[in-house]
Amino acid sequence: MELKSIGLMLAFSLIAGAATVFSQDNRNDDPFIWLEEVEGENALEWVEEKNRESLGILKSDMHYEDFYSQSLEILNSRDRIASPSIIGDFIYNFWQDAEHVRGIWRRTPKDQYLAGEPEWEIILDIDEMSEKDGVNWVFGGASGLYPDYERFMVALSRGGGDAVVRREFDMNSKTFIDDGFYVPEAKGSLSWLDENTLLISTDLGEETMTTSGYPRQVRLWKRGTPLEDATVLFEGKKEDVSSYGFVINKSERQYVMFGRGITFYTSEYFAYENREAIRLDIPEDANIVNILNNQVIIDLKSDWQPGSQFFRQGSLVSIAYEDLLNNRHDLTLIVEPDERSGIRSVSASYSKLIVNMLNNVSSELYIFDYENGSWNSTRVDAPAYGSISTGSVSNFSDEYFFWFQNFLTPSTLYFANARENSISKMQSLPEFFNAENLRVWQYEAVSADGTMIPYFVVGRQDIEYNGKNPTLLYAYGGFEVSMLPSYSSVMGKLWLENGGVYVLANIRGGGEFGPKWHQAGLKENRQRVFDDFHAVAEALMARGITSPAHLGIQGGSNGGLLVGVAFTQRPDLYNAVICQVPLLDMKRYNKLLAGASWMGEYGNPDIPEEWAYIEEYSPYHNLKENQDYPLVFFTTSTRDDRVHPGHARKMVARMEDMGYRVYYYENTEGGHAGASTNEQRAMGSALNYTYLWLKLSNQNN
Repeated sequence: MELKSIGLMLAFSLIAGAATVFSQDNRNDDPFIWLEEVEGENALEWVEEKNRESLGILKSDMHYEDFYSQSLEILNSRDRIASPSIIGDFIYNFWQDAEHVRGIWRRTPKDQYLAGEPEWEIILDIDEMSEKDGVNWVFGGASGLYPDYERFMVALSRGGGDAVVRREFDMNSKTFIDDGFYVPEAKGSLSWLDENTLLISTDLGEETMTTSGYPRQVRLWKRGTPLEDATVLFEGKKEDVSSYGFVINKSERQYVMFGRGITFYTSEYFAYENREAIRLDIPEDANIVNILNNQVIIDLKSDWQPGSQFFRQGSLVSIAYEDLLNNRHDLTLIVEPDERSGIRSVSASYSKLIVNMLNNVSSELYIFDYENGSWNSTRVDAPAYGSISTGSVSNFSDEYFFWFQNFLTPSTLYFANARENSISKMQSLPEFFNAENLRVWQYEAVSADGTMIPYFVVGRQDIEYNGKNPTLLYAYGGFEVSMLPSYSSVMGKLWLENGGVYVLANIRGGGEFGPKWHQAGLKENRQRVFDDFHAVAEALMARGITSPAHLGIQGGSNGGLLVGVAFTQRPDLYNAVICQVPLLDMKRYNKLLAGASWMGEYGNPDIPEEWAYIEEYSPYHNLKENQDYPLVFFTTSTRDDRVHPGHARKMVARMEDMGYRVYYYENTEGGHAGASTNEQRAMGSALNYTYLWLKLSNQNN
């Protein structure tokens, strides 16, 4: 079991030369504010017109049809690995293909799966359910009742948004329970306490929600009683990000805890004991990631000195639950990363701790055992020089799955036992593209302040350093999210196999080297993230790999902000930009959907001192006339209820008002992921790579 942080875990100065002048202090002065009305009639007519214009051009290109069919063939391939989730004695899996467009939730006995001969039992057919209900349902996962897992709370979203409907499901009859627990569509969380009780945070009216749009109450909901009458056990403040409850079931006992998400990166944790919420004395920026052998596992984001002890930023430590409960600080160090390493994830099996480390952006897996008051580690003999993702972990044994991949090695699933420290290879994806003549290099670029920024280059072994290689640069640079080597079947087929070069940049703001690497790009230091990105682009040109005419960039969400800043700050460097589900209007981002929850990352634009540095890079406010901007391709989703589609819409409208050409595509479903079905994903990939070849190929420059 892996417990990721639940706490959510998103006067205007006149721009010289702007075609449209407005004050963002008064929303009514923004001439494009009407595009923030997500499903407004005028806004949707505008979307339809822009989609028609851009799709008409891109779909008529000679590349599109081949790219679409190749993408869809890969995405629907039955050679894909059925990703396993260990729940009791079964392996559960969610599967989509040409026959099951919206997908099926299914299971098979664990021994059959391990033997490579699964006989899948369909639990829920989302296509069938969607047709019956007349709703484009998207499966959002299921929470099972420990330890027998005969009941589940199934999450379903309309079109892929973050808000979900939750319904109780009986695993024996394979049906939803008519008079069972039912939670109307909302953002939030829930956990089973027992068969007749849920710990729930959900939307029960404005007074129960934070300004970020998440619940601020944790309630105890008894079967057969109205949800609105559920007892409030814990309540945070309206200006917080969220409040939530969670349950950790272990053989020795059940632990019930609450979290008050003050900001995106700061929380208060509480243990619920004897009908009382007891505040746990740990740093507000630390995360409780699990409990094992009665030891609370804590991930530190800053230095911590409890009493006479001292623990460095990025360390993993533990403390006995009773000691933490009683405000005693006798902690034990588990692991302390160095300057070029960090902790990617922490999981707990029945008796072992599984820690996934990054060392110079390469994964290493370790097993930790708690004995006689200390933690002892053993390295797992996993493949090297790539990315490891810890998969499902058993609650009842030390069995777990993990995945390994890199740019040229297809994703491979391994079954492992932490007690025996043994691994066995289960299955690899087929090679969906020809990597025979490809190679990977890792370089470093020097950023504006002298910091060395690692980046990977994937291309042909015999690459010509003539500055003419069509090159795609990708990065994210935020929220402590690490960008790691991964096998992209579609990218490999449509880009690398056709002679393109792919570059992945490990810029600051990410988590590749722990919390320090992330915090270096927060708030007033955000420009460092953009400087890192520009530095990698310039390094690629200095090496002769590419040139501005042949360099394209791509990013989504926070990465959409990154590429939006990149082309407005340095239009001289880039000739193609794919800006996906982006943040762009950084004056109003905190007023749109989940935006207020991300002020810990970017700052508060309503505070003049903080808007002063945000204004310096906000793409919507830094557009100018008579610039040599590339022809940007913006994409978003009407059903994205995390990053508001108004960001992309308004940016497009303002650029067109200034006389710039752009491409725009807004999917009417798909949520923040931008797509819900393989057909939609294939279309998105085909549009992206058609656009890139159109802009960056040697024939067009």
